[in-house]
Amino acid sequence: MKGSNAHLERALALLLPLGPVQARAMFGGHGLYLEGVMFALLGPELHLKVDDETRPRFAAADGVPFTYQREGRRPVEMSFWKPPPGALADSEALLPWAELAVAAARRAKAKKAAKKARW
Repeated sequence: MKGSNAHLERALALLLPLGPVQARAMFGGHGLYLEGVMFALLGPELHLKVDDETRPRFAAADGVPFTYQREGRRPVEMSFWKPPPGALADSEALLPWAELAVAAARRAKAKKAAKKARW
């Protein structure tokens, strides 16, 4: 995603109402973080974190899952979905979806910490 600073800057501007979102380069794109949790992937498109609680809402609103093709295997679906059409029009349209993603990312982090504490 080199040379795509305008794309990153636009995404960060849209997400500004969430708070101090930070971008970290990864896999040719960026992971977007808020308060230590990664809630979005930014590559050619923006994908937001989902979990069992939020996935149905993204699906019902015509969101699309992030998938990748493993070599010689079937496509793998990740827990990140493209927000519904129109959500990237402005911050106001994106904010509810981004808030769902942050909540899903926080739940995933808490679940991981609880699992680790049991060991």
